[in-house]
Amino acid sequence: MVRLLREKGITDERVLSAMERVPRHLFIDDAFENLAYEDNAIPIGAGQTISQPSTVAYQSQLLDVSHSMKVLEIGTGSGYQTAVLCEMKAQVFTIERQKVLFDRTRHMLTQMHYHPRCFLGNGYQGLTEANFGLFDRVLITCGAPCIPNDLLKQMKIGGIMVIPVGESKKQTMLRITKTREGGYETERFGDFKFVPMLQDINFHS
Repeated sequence: MVRLLREKGITDERVLSAMERVPRHLFIDDAFENLAYEDNAIPIGAGQTISQPSTVAYQSQLLDVSHSMKVLEIGTGSGYQTAVLCEMKAQVFTIERQKVLFDRTRHMLTQMHYHPRCFLGNGYQGLTEANFGLFDRVLITCGAPCIPNDLLKQMKIGGIMVIPVGESKKQTMLRITKTREGGYETERFGDFKFVPMLQDINFHS
């Protein structure tokens, strides 16, 4: 898989090393285990998917994570991207809206000795409580129809957000750098396909 990622243009050795250490097959149903290390998105239940490895690697590379950075992840999903960020030694705060995925993934990450801070909540709002402070990085792993203003406010100056934006079946990958309070620079990195970012919390299994 890592060889494939290199062929697809992933050059960040921190990302490649982290993905080499994370056992992707543990994050998917046994029925799909033979596809675990192919470059495919795979259903994980609750209408969600685990992103294909090249997408996880590409977003992680754009995020440019360094040791001990505070990273806010919107869309825990299977927990695979969360585990990659933990392997990169980030302090990960991750939000999931589907309770069935939240419960399953939080338990599994703990069993695998990853210790992100997991929250059941509305990703559009992020973590507004003052005691969480501001974040060095914000990663959105679902397709957003717009850039959530609350998440921009939760970035440090110099912080980076990576987010796929678009209301159609495809989204444009954006990297947004906060240059000053209220000031941002936006870069575009092509089209991708993600499940939609939703606001309501689903407490049903």
